[in-house]
Amino acid sequence: VACAGIGEAREALAAGPVDLVTTSLALPDGDGIALARAVREAAGQTYVPVIVVSGEAQTHLESRRFTEDVTDYFDKSLGHAALAAFIRGYVQPEPIPGARVLYVEDSRVVALATKRMLERQQLQVLHFVGVEEALEYLETHRGADDPGADLVLTDVYLKGELDGHDLLERVRGDFGYGKRRLPVLVMTGDANPENQSALLRAGANDLVLKPIEERLLVTKTLFQLRLAKLA
Repeated sequence: VACAGIGEAREALAAGPVDLVTTSLALPDGDGIALARAVREAAGQTYVPVIVVSGEAQTHLESRRFTEDVTDYFDKSLGHAALAAFIRGYVQPEPIPGARVLYVEDSRVVALATKRMLERQQLQVLHFVGVEEALEYLETHRGADDPGADLVLTDVYLKGELDGHDLLERVRGDFGYGKRRLPVLVMTGDANPENQSALLRAGANDLVLKPIEERLLVTKTLFQLRLAKLA
């Protein structure tokens, strides 16, 4: 349903429910943030992902300037194929059977629940209680074509000497894996925008905010896995 601005979008939303909304940041009669607010007002409690497509997506992510009305940002420089995959991921995530998620979480209760969410998508979860054990595993694959995992999912605050920040720094710095070679999703319950920005600047592909919402976790995980496989 194509709309030229917020006015037309309001009419479309009034005509019936939608499953997802994408919008540019700059619109002739407002901006994407205002449109996101209009979607929330129209949809009420219904979950409708609102994706802002922008050439400055990373800047907005790092500055944490998007409001709670916006579900996610997409960087238009990634191209149309990636955008289509991103949208499909929200509307109907397609499993990637056998993809390996290196998962670091020291709470066994949280780990069990999160593993079940991922395994329902036919993902293989390699769970480690601490960063030290995860790094030992990655070390066994250093220098090989296969880093040993297709994606890293880690909590920020862990009980060991090393935390999620340290793991992120080692993956990007010491091992030298870029965002496509080994995507890293960081889970955090820290609402401080500066701390969230620091994680993204340090090389996190994206953040998964706690408490974990299964659909968002699955969407972000599968999207990063698909994006890593794009030529």
